[in-house]
Amino acid sequence: MHNAQSRILVVDDDPTVAEVVTGYLERAGYEVEHVGDGPAALRAAGARRPDLVVLDLMLPGMDGLEVCRTLRSAGPVPVIMLTARGDEDDRVLGLEIGADDYVTKPFSPRELVLRVDSVLRRSRAAARPGPPVRHAGLVLDPAARRAVKQGAELALTLREFDLLAYLMGHPGEAVTRERLMREVWGWEFGDLSTVTVHVRRLRGKVEDDPAKPRLIQTVWGVGYRFEAEGADAGADGPGLSGEEA
Repeated sequence: MHNAQSRILVVDDDPTVAEVVTGYLERAGYEVEHVGDGPAALRAAGARRPDLVVLDLMLPGMDGLEVCRTLRSAGPVPVIMLTARGDEDDRVLGLEIGADDYVTKPFSPRELVLRVDSVLRRSRAAARPGPPVRHAGLVLDPAARRAVKQGAELALTLREFDLLAYLMGHPGEAVTRERLMREVWGWEFGDLSTVTVHVRRLRGKVEDDPAKPRLIQTVWGVGYRFEAEGADAGADGPGLSGEEA
């Protein structure tokens, strides 16, 4: 059983889905609060910050994307989005604004619990930080959960920070997307586009020119490599499987 101190906020206007999700999470040992719309979610999160939010994308009035943006503006909190949409662009947008994971409806409640476990496990691991890491004008402090580029602090989401920390911790090493998914997300399976989206977003924050990345380079047919010296990106090849960042 999980520690009941781990509090999950479930935001879904479908009472049947909410009842099933809440029931499975409570049986897994979590403390769960359910609300049915965006404003109620923001009020609940403001009154007592949750450890994780399970957030439906399609909400009445204020949609899940706006709720996620507002939650993120108040501070880091892990978010798993629920979406009935089959359009990949909607899922990618959710990840780009800071969601840590998404689950497409209809979904297995057991799978959702596993995803919640995984995201929280990564969050707890981040609470046991190592020493600061410095490479190529970047300073990453795991204890403070801060990343600084040339004296300016970077606004990174929880997952972006973990991804940067892992890449900076393995400078010059070609790392596959499968390995990043396993080591950063804690997943043994999943949609690799999640990694692609996070790398693209991270490049937008750490690179001088994201279109010509010098730090996080694509290794064709493999994955990514963090160049500690910030070498030119001439070694970058074409995208992996036609969808690599």
